[in-house]
Amino acid sequence: MSNPPIFATLGCRLNAYETEAMKELAAEAGVENAVVVNTCAVTAEAVRKARQDIRRLRRENPAAKIIVTGCAAQTEPETFAQMAEVDHVIGNSEKMQAATWKGLAPDLIGETERVIVDDIMSVTETAGHLIDGFGRHRAYVQVQNGCDHRCTFCIIPYGRGNSRSVPAGVVVDQIKRLRDRGFNEVVLTGVDLTSWGADLPGGPRLGDLVRRILKLVPDLPRLRISSIDSIEADPALMEAIATEPRLMPHLHLSLQAGDDMILKRMKRRHLRDDAIRFCEEAVKLRPEMTFGADIIAGFPTETEAMFENSLRLVEECQLTWLHVFPYSPRPGTPAARMPQVKGPAIKARAARLRAAGEARVAAHLAAQVGTVQKVLIEGPRMGRTEQFAEVHFAEDQPEGQIITVSIASHDGNSLAA
Repeated sequence: MSNPPIFATLGCRLNAYETEAMKELAAEAGVENAVVVNTCAVTAEAVRKARQDIRRLRRENPAAKIIVTGCAAQTEPETFAQMAEVDHVIGNSEKMQAATWKGLAPDLIGETERVIVDDIMSVTETAGHLIDGFGRHRAYVQVQNGCDHRCTFCIIPYGRGNSRSVPAGVVVDQIKRLRDRGFNEVVLTGVDLTSWGADLPGGPRLGDLVRRILKLVPDLPRLRISSIDSIEADPALMEAIATEPRLMPHLHLSLQAGDDMILKRMKRRHLRDDAIRFCEEAVKLRPEMTFGADIIAGFPTETEAMFENSLRLVEECQLTWLHVFPYSPRPGTPAARMPQVKGPAIKARAARLRAAGEARVAAHLAAQVGTVQKVLIEGPRMGRTEQFAEVHFAEDQPEGQIITVSIASHDGNSLAA
């Protein structure tokens, strides 16, 4: 009797995407009786949680092989190799290769090296194993991996390697397949999405890719972009925002802070005025545009005045969907060696940022009441608007379809249709 592997995913959307790819690779290789933990390395807390989850999964699955992969396995393989609960540690490049999984099949599992983690910086191509989406409602297409930048708080380039892009033709072909399978929304994902194309012949930009997809897949109703670096938004992308109604009016911005000195110490490539200018331009081009953003609370050396600049950015950039990260030092990064802000101050600042974000969400939802919206149905009674607001229904709706509804009310967190 077959005993397919169990997968546990920690961290970002890209990890979730890659877990789906690994499920296919493991199934094709015939891997059985294994637990695969796809880890995150974005904070020291993420690594601690990975170790905690591995111990729990070992207790729950005493006879299974525990295979640890992902960014934390890539950046600190020895941490996991030293755990008695772990059987194999696999790097981020190796986890996407069929040969790795064939080596973990039952007849070979005892012979495979315990640690298979190579130098991620030597990887020059994205994984050839592209999957045809996951989930029943929207599909995610990885068009880029890795990052060439070295922000002082971030360990991710050492987990993902340098930036590398999937050629536009490959992306378009995959989206055509997804559309043929009935997906009505596709999301472009990557580690540093706006760097897409820099390593390809001719140096195309993300905006070129977006316009090419919309032109060559004319029956795709909705194209969405995941997190972008606003300072790298190119003219073609801005033109697409202005002229392409099928490009969703929702952008998640990697802002991180709203104070110029902190941005410099983070080694970001923009200043607060750049962020404000970008948001103003995007709203001018597309009045219904909404923004999400990543903001770090309590970065080393952040004073109360510096924090207030980040807090004000929520209103000045009209940020709606905030991802607030209380700063925690990541060993191996320059920021971990800077003078640290005390824990209680970090916690208090994160709470104030979240409260500001919640107020912006409530204001956005209130503005939607009485309007007509197109909603992609994600569950029997839940869907999302083009601006990514959650909508709830009193009766079951056709999953995966886009329906036009009238918004009746909101509860501060979501809309009711």
